[in-house]
Amino acid sequence: MTSSIPLTGTPSIASAINRHILTVTPDTSVADVIHKMSVTESASCQLSGDQPSGTKRASCVIVTNQDSVVGICTERDIVRLTATKLQLMTPLANIPVSRIMTSPVKTMEESAFQDIFAVLFLFRRYRIRHLPIVDDEQKLLGIVTPASIREVLRPANLLKMRRVADVMSQGVIQSPTTAPVIALAKQMAQHSVSCVVIVDRSADETDETDVCRPVGIVTERDIVQFQALGLSLQNVTAQAVMSTPLFLLDPKDSLWAAHETMQARRVRRLVVSWNWGQGLGIVTQTSLLRVFDPIEMCGVIDSLQQTVERMKVEDVKPEAQEQSLEEMVEGVVSAIAAISRQPQMSSTQVQQLQRAIALVEGASLSSDA
Repeated sequence: MTSSIPLTGTPSIASAINRHILTVTPDTSVADVIHKMSVTESASCQLSGDQPSGTKRASCVIVTNQDSVVGICTERDIVRLTATKLQLMTPLANIPVSRIMTSPVKTMEESAFQDIFAVLFLFRRYRIRHLPIVDDEQKLLGIVTPASIREVLRPANLLKMRRVADVMSQGVIQSPTTAPVIALAKQMAQHSVSCVVIVDRSADETDETDVCRPVGIVTERDIVQFQALGLSLQNVTAQAVMSTPLFLLDPKDSLWAAHETMQARRVRRLVVSWNWGQGLGIVTQTSLLRVFDPIEMCGVIDSLQQTVERMKVEDVKPEAQEQSLEEMVEGVVSAIAAISRQPQMSSTQVQQLQRAIALVEGASLSSDA
């Protein structure tokens, strides 16, 4: 499918591949894997996460046999094992990673990696957060993650146009401060979530209803670290180990504000709170990338068209109109340039995108006159 949309804004492909990979063999013990994921300071599957500035820990290890990918072990796999450890009654040093790794692994050949947005489609289709990149002989070359893609896209104005409420997940798993950490691990494993928000429940004096005030968070990465430190997860409570204080977002905040906060605080998720804690949500690195879903982009274009028409009806001052349209064009055209070439986009959708860009750019030019 050919598009007349300019491709100058297409994100770099090669820079989205992290070629510093943490690998292990199938017979490596889970204890060794946890240690490697906890102390890695230069090579890792994903270098940004929930840790203080200056430390870099891996979110996964790739299991290889003679450079070929045979499995992957992520923080989530460690959490699942932690949740069942009491039943296993087996020291982690005696459990090979091959027993808990995910296999087979979805991979992509480097020659087929022609567009970042195709990877986003695979993330969504297979519900994964790590995509190993291999050569034509299936030898491991690198890995692509939401973090590496987010670093490449840097979609300032597009994220400024969307709100936290557009992508946040409201299915937040909560737990009281008194809960043992092993219970948190079981919750993460049961619900397949990456974190549990720790809340302080207190009665509202005005209507005597319970108010859940978010006071901390415990993540998959924390569970891996607790295992590495040898903590007794049955005896340690959430209050003793949770990350606190929380930096809370409002649903009306822009996604750009969320992105900037994640970068500054080196975290992969943020808690959203409203109505004095009665409403809770979570925004993650992965959810930020939803704005680049082709279907989502069609919705953005519809919004742009409505904005342009509203500006005309309301007779917005030329200076304000020019600035607003300039931001919209800058933030959207480059993303659409790549998205419009995806196989899941129909010719009708591509034509809609082209017409929308022409409309917005035309309105911007008219404001100059």
